[in-house]
Amino acid sequence: MTIQWFPGHMAKAKRQVAEKLQHVDIVFELVDGRLPVSSRNPMLDEVLQQKPRLVLINKADLADPAQTKQWENYFSQQGLGVLAINSQDNKGSHLILPKTKEALTEKLQKEQQKGLKPRAIRAMVIGIPNVGKSTLLNRLAGKKFAKTGNSPGVTKGQQWVRYKKDLELLDTPGILWPKFEDQETGKRLALTGAIKEQLLQQDDIAIYGLDVFFAILSRSTCKALSTNTRGFTTSYP
Repeated sequence: MTIQWFPGHMAKAKRQVAEKLQHVDIVFELVDGRLPVSSRNPMLDEVLQQKPRLVLINKADLADPAQTKQWENYFSQQGLGVLAINSQDNKGSHLILPKTKEALTEKLQKEQQKGLKPRAIRAMVIGIPNVGKSTLLNRLAGKKFAKTGNSPGVTKGQQWVRYKKDLELLDTPGILWPKFEDQETGKRLALTGAIKEQLLQQDDIAIYGLDVFFAILSRSTCKALSTNTRGFTTSYP
């Protein structure tokens, strides 16, 4: 089974992201807390170039808090702003604006020195399908502004959402990339609902999911034994 999904609206969305980039101050890149690397679109580095970026590790409630902390450190070391959130229950979203201002400190100071009037910061929200972009926007807006669903490909176009008076957010469709570097990435994304179900062989994905589950369970069990059992010397990451 070869997993790939890059329909026409995604190619169009990629072009629109490049076109709209000059109209925003910062990019909010949402990643899935369960697989923060696999859920990052490798095309974005080329498209976004040097635009300031805040990585939002979404669905953090579904991930190991200790691992999430390590991922926060990882992104910070790359010079990126980072914040763990859960858009479903609004956890951490109140820190988005302060983190945004922190990432744009130099730019905002320069505008103030030039005597420019304070204005709303404009941010573009990007990420793969079903990562929680529209849910986050609805939480911030305080109403159901963007269409949501527990399946990929719900958002097809771009739309602006205002958060208080300080932040304007541009929602974008979820974008994958034309060819996965390996099928392992495709399977991981399929498990999190980032790929349209009709394109998948459900039995294969289910078996893969069970293999992943038992591998994690085995690793956790061995780690617990190495910590708590005298004479058990093998350790696992």
